[in-house]
This record gives sequence, structure tokens and C-alpha cells, in this order.
Amino acid sequence: MIPEELENAIKASYGALFSDIYAGFRERRAVTLRANPLKSSAEEIAETLDSVGIAYERAAWYPDAFVLSACSEDDVFSLPVCREGKLYLQNLSSMLPPLILAPQAGENILDMAAAPGGKTTELAALSEGKALITACERDAIRFERLKYNLALQGATRVNAMKKDALALDDFLKFDKILLDAPCTGTGTITAGSRVRFSSDYLKKCVSLQRKLILKALKLLKNGGILVYSTCSLLKEENEGAVETALQSGARLLPIVLPDEIPRLPSREGTVTVLPTARFEGFFLAKFTR
Repeated sequence: MIPEELENAIKASYGALFSDIYAGFRERRAVTLRANPLKSSAEEIAETLDSVGIAYERAAWYPDAFVLSACSEDDVFSLPVCREGKLYLQNLSSMLPPLILAPQAGENILDMAAAPGGKTTELAALSEGKALITACERDAIRFERLKYNLALQGATRVNAMKKDALALDDFLKFDKILLDAPCTGTGTITAGSRVRFSSDYLKKCVSLQRKLILKALKLLKNGGILVYSTCSLLKEENEGAVETALQSGARLLPIVLPDEIPRLPSREGTVTVLPTARFEGFFLAKFTR
């Protein structure tokens, strides 16, 4: 199911726990979504799902999150509430970085690699549309997707920039920064997915991640908060980036998440989410300077 080179890389990071990770890869991941309070409410989404007979569960750790185990994404796309931007299809793991960053009204926030906009719009929603968010995306096609999702979700206080975050002026300073770094995506593997991986691609991702996290720390105000995340399980992309940040003077802040979120062993204070039928594999670290 996965290339031998990737299997060896995962085993190098987790040893005997590879079997648990591989079991998560073989699952067909459930459809998950979050209500968008900028346009709707969790109660309206629940009522809509009830009215069309779509069964769901609510996540106790995030009232806006829903798990739909017995339907497809197409079933959700067909709903008017989806086309109107009242909800956003998003994996549960992907919802965690904005929750950990905890945006507040009036804060100046940077999303360094924002497209397609799931986390950006969640930041806007969590701050009730009152944070000042700058969202960077360097790829032209992905930037158009970002703009579309911002408009659809009603995230009006987001300044979308078609710009490489590495090119931002160091004079700029932000209260909080989200760096959901480009990565190999090894945590997102699920039943039926095509898996592409090479050591060369891993090296390219690691090089970019190191540049981005150092840039983020330059742009962060003293006492500000940086959340670094990837949808990868590989320690080179995760703990390796943490070490780079610490060597540059950042301080690691502990992340505390509910026990029901499955996890793998990871550096103290960080979280690595175990891939399961509901969660993608994910890494999270929180810093200040």
C-alpha cells in the first residue's frame, strides 16, 4: 500500500508502532466538518443533517465539529448549507492548529501558508470575525481557491496576499502566527489513496520547513504565539523543525489536548496525532519568543 522507502522512514521514527500507523492508513476516513459560526450555528447544521437523514456525532472537544461516518463528501456538497458556506468540510486533525492558536478579537494574526483556507476561515470563525488576519499563498491557482473560500465562508477581515511568506518584510510583527507547513503529507494516507514519496521530496520539504519556521520567529512579536503543524508523521519534518526553532531562541509551550484524540509518542510538549478512521496523522507544536 505504501512505498518501501516510506515504510522504512516511518519505522525509523516509530519502530513497532508502525503496525498501528499502518492500520490507520488502511481505514476509509469518515467525513468530518465544522459549522461556520460566521454564517450559521452548530444547531442549524445539526437540524439540517437531521432533516435529510444524515447520521452524525458531535465532537465533545469542539462543539462546531461533526463526524459523519455513513455518508460521502458528495452527500454534504449537495446540501444548500454547504453551498452557502455555512459549514466547511475539514478533517478533525486539521481543526486543531487554529484551536491551539486561540485567536482573539483585535489580534494581528498571520497564516503563512493559507490555501485552500480551511484553517484561515477557522481562525476567522474562532475570533468571531474580529481578528485581523493576513493570509499568504504563493501559488496562483491555490491563491484563487483561498480567495473563493474566504468569500464563501464570510471571512471578510482577512487580507489575502498572493505572496511567499518568506518574502515578507521582517519589519512586520504579529501577535500570533500559524505555520501549517508544506510537507510530505504522510499522515493523510487512507484506504484507496495514491501514495507518492521519495527521500528527495522529503529533503525539499524539510529545507522549506526550516526556512519558514525561522522566518515565522522573525515575524513574531516578543511574547507572541507561533503554532507549527504538518500533516506528516516523519520526525524529520516535525521534531526536527522544533529543534531548529529552539536553537534560534524560541521557547516550546506545552500543548494539552483531550484524551480522546489519539496520539503517537512525540517530544514532550508537542502532539503527534495517530491516523485513525476519524483523524489524519498530524503534528503540532506551540512556541513563544
